[in-house]
Amino acid sequence: MKKIRLSRQFKTDLTGYAFILPNIIGVCLFTLFPMIFSLIISFTDWDYTKGIGNWDFIGLKNFTDMWQDEWFTSSLFNTIIFAVGVVPVTVFLALVLAVIIDKYCVARLPMRLALFMPYISNIVAVAIVWVMMYSPWGPFTQMVKLFGVENPPQWLGDTTWALPALMLMTVWSGVGYANMIYTSALQGLPQDVYEAADIDGAGEIQKFFKLTVPFLSPTTFFLIITTFITSFQVFAPIQIMTRGGPGTSTNVLVYYIYTSAFTFYKMGYASAMSWILFLILFGITMFQWAGQKKWVSY
Repeated sequence: MKKIRLSRQFKTDLTGYAFILPNIIGVCLFTLFPMIFSLIISFTDWDYTKGIGNWDFIGLKNFTDMWQDEWFTSSLFNTIIFAVGVVPVTVFLALVLAVIIDKYCVARLPMRLALFMPYISNIVAVAIVWVMMYSPWGPFTQMVKLFGVENPPQWLGDTTWALPALMLMTVWSGVGYANMIYTSALQGLPQDVYEAADIDGAGEIQKFFKLTVPFLSPTTFFLIITTFITSFQVFAPIQIMTRGGPGTSTNVLVYYIYTSAFTFYKMGYASAMSWILFLILFGITMFQWAGQKKWVSY
């Protein structure tokens, strides 16, 4: 009997492993192996046009040289500014809109779908539409002219306004996703607490800051982390709308990694920058995780 039980358990385990085997193979081939390979070549001067194995080991040179590279420091600075500008605005707008739609909007579903559509739309189409909106005959320029500005900014062609213009588009396209997450979280809030607050005479603003915001802190933590990671990995809008210009005003870190690898063929240098990006994101996630645990315990 014992052998039969072991045999059945073995068959059950084997069946389970067989179901997850394709996923394990995919993770190993497309995630784990490329990460290990990129770590190895980050210590080399590999030019991938010369083939695999044609590289020289240079130690930490790539990791030290990048901090003297003005393009790298500029792209890192632009990435930080982009993330710091996009994340809080996206999360705050999504929370406010989710509460307003949930409490005061009659056609809730159409409103939520309208907000969510930019997120699921093709990024190439969205970026091209926004390029047209930022053009001299587009609505943004015309709106500025209505306020009496004779020489409106060139938006994507202006070193001062190009990055904020991209940030505005990113907030617009990402707020729908965060709004849907908040909407789901709002459905699970304890209504008896709000009823008690109503009896005590609490206003809507008091309930928002004293009840809704604390209750939704785990959701906010999740959205901050995911939005931060997404903001640090922004690439497609830069590639389509500005290509890092004008000058280096929109040259973000992922775009510089891409150009270093596939334009200048510095695959080792690009891999080193990729690992710096990974360490930055890992550090931000751990910092926010510690802050979230402290907030919850408090």
